[in-house]
Amino acid sequence: MALPDIDASKLTTQRTTAPKELADPKTLKFGKGFTDHMLCIRYTEDGGWEAPEIKPYGPLEIDPAAYVLNYSVEAFEGMKAYRAADGSVRLFRPEMNMKRLATSTQRLMLPAFDQEQFLLCIKELVRLDERFIPNEHGYSMYIRPNFIGTEPNLNLQYSREALLYVYMAPVGPYFPRTVKLLASTTDARAWPGGVGSFKVGGNYAPALRPTMDVIKAGYDQILWLLGDDHYVTEVGTMNFFLFWTNADGEKELVTAPLDGIILPGVTRDSLLALARGWGEFKVSERKVTMPELVEALAEGRLHEAFGAGTACVVCSISTVLYKGVDYLVPVDPADADAVYGPLARRLHRELLDIQYGKTPSPWSVQV
Repeated sequence: MALPDIDASKLTTQRTTAPKELADPKTLKFGKGFTDHMLCIRYTEDGGWEAPEIKPYGPLEIDPAAYVLNYSVEAFEGMKAYRAADGSVRLFRPEMNMKRLATSTQRLMLPAFDQEQFLLCIKELVRLDERFIPNEHGYSMYIRPNFIGTEPNLNLQYSREALLYVYMAPVGPYFPRTVKLLASTTDARAWPGGVGSFKVGGNYAPALRPTMDVIKAGYDQILWLLGDDHYVTEVGTMNFFLFWTNADGEKELVTAPLDGIILPGVTRDSLLALARGWGEFKVSERKVTMPELVEALAEGRLHEAFGAGTACVVCSISTVLYKGVDYLVPVDPADADAVYGPLARRLHRELLDIQYGKTPSPWSVQV
């Protein structure tokens, strides 16, 4: 007999008796204030998935010996809800987040789940707390699904109990300016055969100290390099893009390939699809090394570089420190004070127009 899977028709809702006051959007800080409610769905190996419940946001009760606390059995996602000009609420390519979460959790031997039913539950949570979505362009509500192993067991096997839960936070622009990077030649985010392509908590804790060291040095993010050839992989928690005239004289947008080291970002995939749809220049997923980037910069072939991700959307890069030298990356030759380079600006604008429902697209899913 098959055990129960997630069933959105069994969702129950307990509304808060103490609704929070809405913050001024201009004061929002990423991940600092949360909405009234959260979604919780529990699993046991013997009983399958329990009925989903929405309840007031608050602490979780968890055993001290839970797998997540001892062995970092945890995966998560980052997605957003947007307020369109017509007042409707929209999600952006949420099926990709569900698929990536399922892939990440399979790597950790957490249980399979019905992605469509889980997404229906998330939509109900968004509807309940939609008043928290700022009614301003560039603002949104960040949605964080978490999947954790909760069985109290110190045997290093797999967790037979789990919790899938979701909470949300209104957010503003992540980096409303260009960013400065420090290219690390000593620390690595991921490596061949590792879990760099999965969105698991164990990838993030080891990055905290190198990232804080970079910030103390006066830079915004770390540029993760890998190997003796200094393969350029990612920027902090963003995918990395560069736009240049390559060694063959072609205009080319380049990002690292999905080789098991790179996180398959939803924004990454979307930008590649937009650029390919224009058909105006070559679009590649291939390895580029830091020496190649420096050479292109010296020869005037590097036009701009930017990071991309759910939190920041698109963020232009102005400086990269590499082997003790600050390399100034072009942003916009026509505007010395520009926050975006010409290509980054165009991609950012077109993506936001889809996310806010201004441009019709199957990527924009109305809640």
